[in-house]
Amino acid sequence: MKYNKVIKATFINRPNRFIAEVDIDGKREIVHVKNTGRCKELLIPGCDVWLDEPGTPNRKTKYDLIAVRKSNGLLINIDSQAPNKVVKEWLATKDYDVVIPEYTYGKSRIDFYMERDVSGEDGNVGKEKYLLEVKGCTLERDGIGYFPDAPTERGVKHLRELIKAREDGYHAMLAFVIQMDGISEVRANVETHPEFGQVFDEAKDKGVEIVFLTCHVEVDELRGEMSV
Repeated sequence: MKYNKVIKATFINRPNRFIAEVDIDGKREIVHVKNTGRCKELLIPGCDVWLDEPGTPNRKTKYDLIAVRKSNGLLINIDSQAPNKVVKEWLATKDYDVVIPEYTYGKSRIDFYMERDVSGEDGNVGKEKYLLEVKGCTLERDGIGYFPDAPTERGVKHLRELIKAREDGYHAMLAFVIQMDGISEVRANVETHPEFGQVFDEAKDKGVEIVFLTCHVEVDELRGEMSV
């Protein structure tokens, strides 16, 4: 996915999880942060950040903060809407017959529902059904990705729904979109949210497939490269 109009700025502070104050060529500007996670190891005063200007009429803020250069030099896309867009592009390259975003299952809205026609041994054509939940990974430690960077009851709820879907005969999948270069694995961040780690392990044991979608990041682009 591409951004149309990106500029560089310097991060100053983050008054709350929705906005940040940045310096653009000596001018202070309030911008929208497209990630409600903590990002405390990323958004450090003085770091380089990149802003997108979507041009949406009647907005309170002109820019969205979409990327940051970590202290170790790693460029990280922190746009929480980007992973679903990348996965939608990725799914278009697969052989699913049906792809439906924002699919209601149980008490949750799962990111994607997919179908694929399959032929049985008797020659009859049936349908394989898939549910795919997407999570973006922006937290890196020593070359490993971790999720979440803040407690996520919503993430636990989604994992439980995927476990139920697997028991109901669906192919259940959890895809981590790794929003930085050079990282190919994501682990549960049990230090931040132990329950997520417990349910994550349970999901794997129950047959939920874990997919790692590695990406290449530019200041104006997040491009999915491969799944592991």
